[in-house]
Amino acid sequence: MFKDDVLNSINKITKNEEIYLVGGYLRNYFLKKEISKDRDLVCINNAKEIAKEIAKELNATFIELDEKNQIYRVVLQDKENYFDISNALENDILKDAKRRDFTINSIFYDINKKEIYDPLNGINDIKNKIIKTSNLNNLDEDPLRYLRMYRFMSQTGFSIEKNLEIYSKNNFKKVLTCAKERINYEILQIFSGNFLTETLLKMHENNELEVIFPFVKEIKRIPPNSHHHLDLVNHSIETVKNIRTNNPLLKIAAFYHDIGKPSTWTIEPQGRHRFIGHDIKGAELAKKELYELKFSNKQIAYISKMIKYHIYPASLINCNDNKKAYARFIRKLGNETPDIIELSRADRLAAQGEAVSKEMINMALDHLNKLLNYYIEIQSIIKNPKSLLNGNEIMKILNIKPSRKIGIIIQMIQEAQLSGEITTKEDAINYIKNIK
Repeated sequence: MFKDDVLNSINKITKNEEIYLVGGYLRNYFLKKEISKDRDLVCINNAKEIAKEIAKELNATFIELDEKNQIYRVVLQDKENYFDISNALENDILKDAKRRDFTINSIFYDINKKEIYDPLNGINDIKNKIIKTSNLNNLDEDPLRYLRMYRFMSQTGFSIEKNLEIYSKNNFKKVLTCAKERINYEILQIFSGNFLTETLLKMHENNELEVIFPFVKEIKRIPPNSHHHLDLVNHSIETVKNIRTNNPLLKIAAFYHDIGKPSTWTIEPQGRHRFIGHDIKGAELAKKELYELKFSNKQIAYISKMIKYHIYPASLINCNDNKKAYARFIRKLGNETPDIIELSRADRLAAQGEAVSKEMINMALDHLNKLLNYYIEIQSIIKNPKSLLNGNEIMKILNIKPSRKIGIIIQMIQEAQLSGEITTKEDAINYIKNIK
């Protein structure tokens, strides 16, 4: 903190004021994480005047966030660093500490005295890896805190104090009174955490997952079966656990990937559970729920695409002409090919019922590796596609008129290129002459 140039730039401006740094910046400092570029400042008096003075001296932008609660923002010229500045509750720093969400966010640093003020032992709670609050009623001041608690659990791996966990379990539905945009932000933060699996399991244990994600109530109905050693909720969480990338949207897709199963569930006379078309149905159901949760159109398109095609890679395992099938798959999925392969891999590892042998699992994983390696091999063709024949040439060679058939033939040529079946213009001409 002593070396923080942005923080030190306001020392001269605030030297006659009682002003404290608080919140995520300090929490991350004691967690030894990357220091955030947003800094929360609490003043004993004159928050508005101090904010305006900082903005003036640093040639920054002053923004009035909440005049009623006296909260202001100063955005520096780089547009990345900013201060959120407010008055302490009743101009009392101890009262301000006690009204904050969790003790790990109630650590203060006196900017001018260069001293830490930790009235609620937040530093000790960080050392003990526990999320606590000084007053359970603080969560009701902003019910989003019930969800934010799990964000911190996902990001830190900390446990939740038992009394706080019980209180949350009994009051968690209050989160739904918050703006969906704010809920969306917390969801993305939760799915970005390194302790996501533990967090989802804890929320499931407390029946809180279904409050945020209504589909969970439906998939709870699907029990384990001969191909799945876990019930569908735990299978979904296990699939998330097996995703190896840090892409929160892919992890959300993994969580949602079987949303279509309850509405497509049948049990055959022999006792086998079937979910025919759950991938297509699931993609449509997910769109509706994600829209309600204020995900962007681009995010929804990506997640629903992952769900729609999550069983596609597995369907290629027994294909006789692998290269052609692989080429069609890659052309359809494009840049998202590695993500869908990763989702398929995670899904396979999360389903290990009594009817699934280790040999079957290893064969599936080997197939997915081959598919991914093939995608990597043909990147040069994908990134710099060479058009061997255009529409006019195709019409002339085949003596046909303009029609949809031209587009289909161009698509077939592209797939043949990807599979390595053709590489030259002469190859392409001979290829289309043999199309029946």
